[in-house]
Amino acid sequence: MNKLSPMHNTLMLAPLIGATGSWVTALSLWLMFIVVINAFGVCMGTLRSRLAPATHLLAGVLLAATLTSGAELAVQALSLQVQQHLGFYAGLIALQCVVLEHTGFFHSPWRDRLSLCAVFGVLMTSMGLLRELLGNSGFHLATLAPGGFILLGLLLAGWQACTRPTPSQ
Repeated sequence: MNKLSPMHNTLMLAPLIGATGSWVTALSLWLMFIVVINAFGVCMGTLRSRLAPATHLLAGVLLAATLTSGAELAVQALSLQVQQHLGFYAGLIALQCVVLEHTGFFHSPWRDRLSLCAVFGVLMTSMGLLRELLGNSGFHLATLAPGGFILLGLLLAGWQACTRPTPSQ
């Protein structure tokens, strides 16, 4: 399998910026991500040996779309407002499933899969919480998509400044 780790990591950037306007929306998308990714991994694991290699991609797309649509309908039944705030970002989970399948992610150990879900969850909930706190304190730009880009850029710059080794004098 091809290892396209930058591709599957950058696909998570769109939901991270767009769906983290509030803490509830970020948490909802993260929980939806966990359910769909794990269900996809289990289902494809059982189907993979029964499918011809040429049909893996088509089966993966159909399965990912079905699981994501079902999860979206479940969220809509629980809270229509949350589902409307998720918008098309929930649909990107299906694309993420297909890319992870193509890169061989579901062949990796459980520890790697749990790590990805945990990192994505921490990023989603912390960005959602920060953006909501900043939006409620008067910085209304923080709740919009440009504010998400600005906040993520500032957080990445702060992280790089803290973790970069200082040159010895």
